[in-house]
Amino acid sequence: QSIPPPAKYGGRHTVTMIPGDGIGPELMLHVRELFRHACVPVDFEEVLVSSEASESDMQNALMAIRRNRVALKGNIETNHNLPPSHKSRNNILRTNLDLFANVIHCKTLRGVATRHHDIDILIVRENTEGEYSSLEHESVSGVVESLKIITKTKSLRIAEYAFRLAHEAGRKKVTAVHKANIM
Repeated sequence: QSIPPPAKYGGRHTVTMIPGDGIGPELMLHVRELFRHACVPVDFEEVLVSSEASESDMQNALMAIRRNRVALKGNIETNHNLPPSHKSRNNILRTNLDLFANVIHCKTLRGVATRHHDIDILIVRENTEGEYSSLEHESVSGVVESLKIITKTKSLRIAEYAFRLAHEAGRKKVTAVHKANIM
């Protein structure tokens, strides 16, 4: 399957927009308005994916994201009424695009009143293994077992990514945190 190059015409960029479910479509409407009023040189390619998306819808979304190389995604609800073997639409996007690093930058902003001051933390979280493995089965009727798979290869990959990100950002310290107490 051939993926066309990213659209970049007249200094404008095309971004895949996935409104999703719930509040997602309303949020994306406001993003469009904000970008329009701020004259942001972005055109949105809207792809409809929801918790009920078909395999074809998912393939179209994946192709659009690969083509445009950037996406803005609203909430896609997980349908908990489906069997445990069913992969959520969020999980399909994460695994097919190998979005292994969930990076969150928490920083206080000058002029905004906050309880804590001078906060500047980068959180890097592995996004494809552990609870995200989606290896679940119903061992007996009404009992679901979830396997938490963590591999050395992917653990090293996320650690190397975190150290590289810290180094590039001029950080002096990296702290590793685990969640062994919940499993």
